Amino acid sequence: MPERGVPADAELETLRARVAALEAERSRPPAHHRVRSVFAVVFIVLGCVLAPLGLVAAWTSSIVGDTDRYVDTVRPLAADKDIQNAAANRVTDALMEHIDLTALLQEAAPAQRPLLEKALGRLGPSLEDAVRSFVHDKAQAIVASDAFQKIWTDANRRIHSSVEKALTGSGGGAVKIENDTVTLDLAPVVDQVKQRLVDSGMTVVGKIPEIHTDFTLVRSEDIGKVKTYFRVLQLVGFWLPVVAVLLVAAGVLLATHRRRVLIVAALCFAFATLLLGVALTVFRVVYLDALPAGVSQPAAGSVYDTLVRFLRTSVRSVVALGVVVALAAWLTGPGRHAALVRRLWHSGIGAVRSTADHAGLRTGPVGPFVDRYRTWITWILAAGAVLAFLLWPYPTGWVVVGLALALLFALAIVDFLAVRPRGKDLPV
Repeated sequence: MPERGVPADAELETLRARVAALEAERSRPPAHHRVRSVFAVVFIVLGCVLAPLGLVAAWTSSIVGDTDRYVDTVRPLAADKDIQNAAANRVTDALMEHIDLTALLQEAAPAQRPLLEKALGRLGPSLEDAVRSFVHDKAQAIVASDAFQKIWTDANRRIHSSVEKALTGSGGGAVKIENDTVTLDLAPVVDQVKQRLVDSGMTVVGKIPEIHTDFTLVRSEDIGKVKTYFRVLQLVGFWLPVVAVLLVAAGVLLATHRRRVLIVAALCFAFATLLLGVALTVFRVVYLDALPAGVSQPAAGSVYDTLVRFLRTSVRSVVALGVVVALAAWLTGPGRHAALVRRLWHSGIGAVRSTADHAGLRTGPVGPFVDRYRTWITWILAAGAVLAFLLWPYPTGWVVVGLALALLFALAIVDFLAVRPRGKDLPV
């Protein structure tokens, strides 16, 4: 009953105000929850910012520290047409600077002149153009042969320590940095071309001393600064991606709604990594446009694409992993659509198992065992998929998708084998 002298409407309004205040206080998170949420956001943002840097650091450490990895990276360049054309032109220019056209025919022995004239063909209006074309054909034949690929691969394997100089400023060898340019000495290729020319009748070329000519691999006005950054990234190569992942994991653990935050964090991590892939494409255009006129842009593009090939693979792998983690977190959540997907999954497998039962196929004691330890089996399978990804030498995006599909297939088998007691509801 209302208090004496207090109108019923006023008392009702007072009660409503008290209920509203209690509900507002109940919905307001405690102070320590707000602090945890702030730290969770900070950790996740830092982890996402470090994600692309971590990939670059891991790639740098892998290229510099693993000889086989480096050789596998640069081996395709030997078969690249743009690289072959640029190398043939560079060798031709180097040889033409040392060929005396006046003495070319005079110093040849009389018995060799017919062979030399036949090799040169009809000279036409320009002896120099004819000789250059002849030399270029021999150089092109060398760089397109297996001999050039072997020279390229063996040289890069021997001078891997010099690549460390090119990227970090230490070491020495055939790969060097001079005037903001990373170069490779083509002297072995020049010797091969000289031998081909001598065998074709141009014996005067055999008198040319050893020629060392540099083939430009990378050129940039800022390469002095870049090699410093590479040194730093090499030092933190392994730990930086680990720190990025740990920061994101810490942010998820600190969050109040962990599953929801995990979905957002995984997608943000994938998006930050995707930005690195976009940056690599944009930087390629900027880098090629800034090259001097004397550097072959097609060859420089091939070098760039080859050097960052594994980095781009890592980008795709991390993006795929982030999407898979976010999708897994969503599917295992309490959402209505996620529950519908799980019901369809279990219903489909249940229909297959019923058909197998009618056909006389029984699981025997395996079914109850799997049903009893289903949770443990599920976690073991998930841990196995994660371990396989971590132990995979250089996982790609397709590796991530393949492991996810393999895990789904294994979980489907577990669901098929598990025999539930009568009356037990299907999990949702």
